[in-house]
Amino acid sequence: MKRLETIAGIVAPLDRENVDTDAIIPKQFLKSTARTGYGANLFDAWRYRDEGDPSRPEARRDPNPDFVLNQPRYREASILLARNNFGCGSSREHAPWALLQAGFDAVIAPGFGDIFRNNSLKNGLLVVELSEAETSWLFDAVEAQEGFALRIDVRAQQVHAPAGHVFGFALDPFRKRCLIEGLDELTLALSAADEIREWERRHAAAHPWAAHGLPEAAA
Repeated sequence: MKRLETIAGIVAPLDRENVDTDAIIPKQFLKSTARTGYGANLFDAWRYRDEGDPSRPEARRDPNPDFVLNQPRYREASILLARNNFGCGSSREHAPWALLQAGFDAVIAPGFGDIFRNNSLKNGLLVVELSEAETSWLFDAVEAQEGFALRIDVRAQQVHAPAGHVFGFALDPFRKRCLIEGLDELTLALSAADEIREWERRHAAAHPWAAHGLPEAAA
């Protein structure tokens, strides 16, 4: 997982409320056991005019020119701006994977589905919750200026917009540390390997029967 101390990039506006995880990455693309290859199918039903089929290569798809992410001014965007209750619905971890693999480092919205928020943060996708008024201001600013960009200071928990506008946001201290240091759950566990081995040694010494398994039941 890459370190996220500062995120700077163009903003793409997804002006829809209650975007659920099936809209973010439709169910037919969840059959793969790999954690890669989902970016091309992000928002698949809105992004393409043909039906999403995992067996059809992206080069043979029919893009919808009206969808925001297909518009030239937003193709290099790395920050997604959304409306309230983004990421509601099922708990699929593929949703933040798809956003990350499509090039997004952060999503800004007035509210998020709880499971989506947790899945995003533990996979290195920053979710920034701002007020309805602040989010609406950003939507207006993005529409008015092509190439509108933001800088997000994760350590300071601030979103910096042009002309000196600054918006603060809340972030759990543990998740903040993981984002800044690039720690996913596996890396975090490995960083405590010595402590884990010491605990196992002491536990085995105090409970030798547990280390060797329970005795077989009498016949």
